Amino acid sequence: MTYFSYIILFIFGLAIGSFLNVVSIRFKPENKVFDLKNIGGRSACPYCHKILHWYELVPIISFFIQAGKCRSCGHKLPWQYPIVELLSGLIFVFVPYILHPQSNILSIIWILAFLVLLLISLIDFRVFFVPDELILVLIFLGFILNFLFSRSPVLGIKLINHSFLLQYALVFSFSWLGNIWVNHLFAALAAGLFFGILFYFWKGKILGGGDVKLGFALGFLLGWPDTLMALILAFILGGITGLALMISRKKTMKDFLPLAPFLAIGVVLTVFFGYQIVNGYFSLIGL
Repeated sequence: MTYFSYIILFIFGLAIGSFLNVVSIRFKPENKVFDLKNIGGRSACPYCHKILHWYELVPIISFFIQAGKCRSCGHKLPWQYPIVELLSGLIFVFVPYILHPQSNILSIIWILAFLVLLLISLIDFRVFFVPDELILVLIFLGFILNFLFSRSPVLGIKLINHSFLLQYALVFSFSWLGNIWVNHLFAALAAGLFFGILFYFWKGKILGGGDVKLGFALGFLLGWPDTLMALILAFILGGITGLALMISRKKTMKDFLPLAPFLAIGVVLTVFFGYQIVNGYFSLIGL
């Protein structure tokens, strides 16, 4: 793939990020995620409700040209707009460039998976809700991924045991998990059961029912032991963030943190840097 192709992908990703912003901001838990009645209609300033012109909607560029403010009312706009657009653009570039440069179909699957995780994170961060439709999309992507690998293992030529941890997957796995369907179903059940136990004993104070379903979906998508790695990283990052917020007195022990964004970050770190993280840990302890 040429550099020009990556530029086109990045620009297209920016546009998709702009769409994700619209969907996440207009979403209401009682409605469907992609309900045209809610996400349809022209974009407007969230404060003065003035309809925006096309030149006010150019991803990233319009935000900085307008100094992060509405041209009509002067109200500061959320940084979510350019950040999400940039993240979406980077997803479209780095997935095919780093993960699967030799497989367009795997690149498409993981681009979609990361976009869904980004949208789930935005919604959970705003309204503490994980939509079932998006969880089903992740499960469907996991099904396609497992089907492709089971029919053509050569697709995972850069992977070992279809794991992003490469040879370290052999350390944390079991012989009876050699079948990819058994492996991913085990990871899904393990993650779902773990979150289900937390939900039951803490009565929804740590996580919600949507997080239990999300854990199952991520397990089916990632497989074992990548799911374990993603969960460990998510809880470490969530704990550090929660502690920092309590120290700065922005949160208390009774406040609720959305879990989905940390799970999404855990997945990203596992997929892109899982091998390096485990290798660095073993090197640190002298193994």
